[in-house]
Amino acid sequence: MAIIIFFVLHWQVSVFFQTFFLHRYGAHRQITMSKGWERFFFICTYLAQGSSFLSPRGYAILHRMHHAYSDTAEDPHSPRNYKNALSMMWATKHRYDDFAYRRVEPDAKFAGGYPEWPLIEKLGQNWFMRLAWCGVYVAFYWHFATALWMWALLPMHFVMGPIHGAIVNWCGHRFGYSNFENGDDSKNTLVFDVLTCGELFQNNHHKFGMSPNFAVRWFEIDPAYQGMRLLALLRIIDMKGAQQMRYPLERKTSFDKSAAEEPAPLVASRAAD
Repeated sequence: MAIIIFFVLHWQVSVFFQTFFLHRYGAHRQITMSKGWERFFFICTYLAQGSSFLSPRGYAILHRMHHAYSDTAEDPHSPRNYKNALSMMWATKHRYDDFAYRRVEPDAKFAGGYPEWPLIEKLGQNWFMRLAWCGVYVAFYWHFATALWMWALLPMHFVMGPIHGAIVNWCGHRFGYSNFENGDDSKNTLVFDVLTCGELFQNNHHKFGMSPNFAVRWFEIDPAYQGMRLLALLRIIDMKGAQQMRYPLERKTSFDKSAAEEPAPLVASRAAD
């Protein structure tokens, strides 16, 4: 039971900070927060992801490119361009490394506006520290595992972040239904997306890239957004003025149409102002 609890807890906490901090805050700046809380959630993201820590810079640049070139030849991780999820994510890793380790400078429109903390980034991307985190996971399993099958879960802890990315990028552009015509292959894979904290509402997200809520229809539930509502209630984050999804599109609201059509990569320049 301890192994199952640990695995589920690690999975959910890791994917929450990936979608909340790296994606919705870092890549899109859908919300605002103080510098102090940014540092707090930066550390939380590192602790949650451990050996598979993803740099906010590398993540944001790659994700903005994905929105700008969704399911075209220039998309860094479109299933259209690869035979399987493994080959897609292996190629994505190399593109990510170029930006995360600053080997390559991106197009200016994709740069800036993401949280940066050189100390934590160097710590998180240090291979000695990555192996140390793997050692922590092995020690936990050594102490609590009571059956051989449990050890099959262990390798997933080592690369939890990339696994989440593979599921979202592959399934979210291959399987499910569409609420909107976005000109790409984005799909909503799950209607109750607890597995990836709302990330598998890809079709919704590609239509309303600046909305912190990825769910739009009455039966869709975005768990991460519910957590963010609590953080906003506690005044830890601010979602005032954030883009709101609407379905169907023809419904009359006070919603600013220009905001709905704002390309996600442009968030970088706006956040840097």
